[in-house]
Amino acid sequence: MFMIKNVSKYLFGDVSKEVITEIPQGQLYLVRPLSPKGYSELIYKDAVASIRRTGQEFQYQLVIQRAYEEGEEELAEDDEDEGVDALDKDEKTFLLDQDLHFRSEKRSGGETILAWRDLSGDPGDLYEFVCDTSIQQEKIQTFLLAAIDCQYERKYRKSAQKATDPELREFYFDNEDAIPAASSVSPTKDDMPTSKESAERMAKDVKSPRKTNESTTTDVVSTSTAPPSAKSAPASGEVLTKQKAELHLFDFQTSTFILQDASVFAVVTDLGKWQYWLQITSSDGREWLGQQIVADINPVFNFEYLSAIFNHYTDDGSAYSWLLRFHDQATLENFQEGIMQALWEQLNEMKWAKVNEPDREYVFEAFNELTMDDVPEEAEEDEEDEEDEDTDGGQRSEHYDTDESEDDLDLHDSDGNVNSQLAVGTKHDRSFVIRGSKIGVFKHLPNRHLEFTTNISKVETPKGKLFRPNKVMLHSEDQNMVLQDDTNPNALYRMDLEYGKIIDEWKVHDDIPVTNFVPETKFAQQTSAQPFIGHSRNALFRIDPRVAGNKLVEAQLKQYVSKNDFSAAATTEKGHVAVASIKGDVRLFDRLGVNAKTHIPALGESIIGLDVSADGRWLLATCRTYLLLIDTLQKDGRYEGKLGFERSFAKDSKPQPRRLALTPSHVAQFQHETKAPLSFTPAKFNASPDNPETSIITSTGPFLVTWNLKKVVAGNKDPYQIKRYGDKVMADNFEFGSDKNVILALPNEVDMVSRKSFKKPTRESIAGPATRLSAGGLATPRRSGRQSHLRDEIVNSPY
Repeated sequence: MFMIKNVSKYLFGDVSKEVITEIPQGQLYLVRPLSPKGYSELIYKDAVASIRRTGQEFQYQLVIQRAYEEGEEELAEDDEDEGVDALDKDEKTFLLDQDLHFRSEKRSGGETILAWRDLSGDPGDLYEFVCDTSIQQEKIQTFLLAAIDCQYERKYRKSAQKATDPELREFYFDNEDAIPAASSVSPTKDDMPTSKESAERMAKDVKSPRKTNESTTTDVVSTSTAPPSAKSAPASGEVLTKQKAELHLFDFQTSTFILQDASVFAVVTDLGKWQYWLQITSSDGREWLGQQIVADINPVFNFEYLSAIFNHYTDDGSAYSWLLRFHDQATLENFQEGIMQALWEQLNEMKWAKVNEPDREYVFEAFNELTMDDVPEEAEEDEEDEEDEDTDGGQRSEHYDTDESEDDLDLHDSDGNVNSQLAVGTKHDRSFVIRGSKIGVFKHLPNRHLEFTTNISKVETPKGKLFRPNKVMLHSEDQNMVLQDDTNPNALYRMDLEYGKIIDEWKVHDDIPVTNFVPETKFAQQTSAQPFIGHSRNALFRIDPRVAGNKLVEAQLKQYVSKNDFSAAATTEKGHVAVASIKGDVRLFDRLGVNAKTHIPALGESIIGLDVSADGRWLLATCRTYLLLIDTLQKDGRYEGKLGFERSFAKDSKPQPRRLALTPSHVAQFQHETKAPLSFTPAKFNASPDNPETSIITSTGPFLVTWNLKKVVAGNKDPYQIKRYGDKVMADNFEFGSDKNVILALPNEVDMVSRKSFKKPTRESIAGPATRLSAGGLATPRRSGRQSHLRDEIVNSPY
């Protein structure tokens, strides 16, 4: 294996190069030897195959790109309004994983075929890249050896340079059946297979391991995700529910739930001291699963298909997604009540029996999976009609110099600080990124470009004390910024952004600290208005910098005796106020200084972020593992048509909740790839004084996640899309006035990205590519070893 080692060292030695190796000419086919949908489909008649690095260590991609002939670029430009769909037509990416069974075969006519499984297709489906006869065999051999090394590194997460022949042998698949010959006959569009409903959101999409002599089927089963070892309950206790069901496990390779046991008992037990346990045991006594019931299990109940889906975590951080299918609705309801009682009591340390019936129904409704039909095609037009702006051109970072190379850029501060907060301007096209005691200022340019304009290098009090702002808010037509030093919670500071200097210290109150502060109205930052809203853990108040002495307005103070633990607030365009708490409940006020009009009960998790639509109709609360979208409009009763801010809901009526969560199987896939726990950043609506809210943005780990509000309200299943980066997303928000562009801060980088570049969560989009940015966070043109008419060389985009 001397040759492989040398090739590996040569190919993998220079980490600055994105493309490791490529085959410059060939054709891509999708071959379905077992499918009635059509035997073969020509995808690209002229294509380039390459192996690329991603932003994640030991993760590589097989990329097939359509190559353009002279003049075809101009034709492609006419299709720009097709957005991401147009880009997807010109490039296909595959994570180089052992499950592809990547292999080659040389035909008698001199052609060499590269083939790999279509993991999203039917058993036996293959992608085949037919290398042009002009390609030298040495180049093809180098490509194959690089693919073997990539698969080795992904599986074992270490360099392949010292791998031995036996260690690499497992990535040879030369004992597979002969690769079926591809045909240039392409089926019509109507004959092409449609993407089947995802298993995780259509609980009926489950599979049983099929016993057959066909190699294609047995191969799929043999590589299915294996269940982890089961734990036994650490102690006995009160049984809250025990129900019989079928047990299915989500398979990462096929993206389906596969039947594991046709008859199991699922038991929820109260262990005491607010500890609860879920045990799943086969009818013959086999232990399948045992785990504590905590928020991370992320349960979803689907009554249309009598199913419950939840996550399971092992001690090493691995995540699995399980599905229980019950025989009737009553059995599922009993199981749901047991799980929800355990989850609610564990989070609230309060007995479920003390919760009144309307509040129980509110909790149950939030955790039920939406089972309405998909939104009609017309409902999706709002996204398709958007103009796809040109992304050509490189962006610039605060470290950028036109004379220096990308390798010379300084990615990290010597003091170890990272980007932590983001403030997006509403009056002027500026974004402000907080990094330790520094503030970077970025100008928004056309076509999703950011330009670094200045660096406020010292955030210090008027007395010269340097500090790191823990909270910031743009103020007074974006001319000022209000900042807080967590070591002095009873005061706030005003920075004049024109001079980049703090010029005022505002003492708010001697005894009431400021936990958080928000604009007085939704769009107050666009005006010269001076007052704004603040809250402590137990009080809500107005802050007016114009008053003498302490800036808290005593006449508009609402202070609670009980410990409410307020954690977040938001205001409407009319100045109505919503305040959330660590306990997970929300209070709605029509004005300050009075009791709340509406109290929305807690689901369990703490609320860490809050936003509200300008008209007050929609409330968006962020918890660690899910978002909560609440409709505050009263649908019936005495105050029908009024908002919860204006009038209280009747005792037997509560606002309608929608729990926006990633599907358990997507969460498992996320953590399978990143080993990072689910933890959302404060979610936000897009904001504009002229147009209603249409989208939601948040992030978790390296993933940006966006929801289409129209699809959520209409009941569309899984109405979210993702974009993956190579590092953790620290903060994110829409560019003001639109939902087309998202501004984000990574630990050492800042970027503006089109929402059209987000993709549906699939195994491929979750695993990669991991989008990587240049220093300061702004995209630079891709490097490629070949001058050709490839789409990614026509359009510069973050990589």
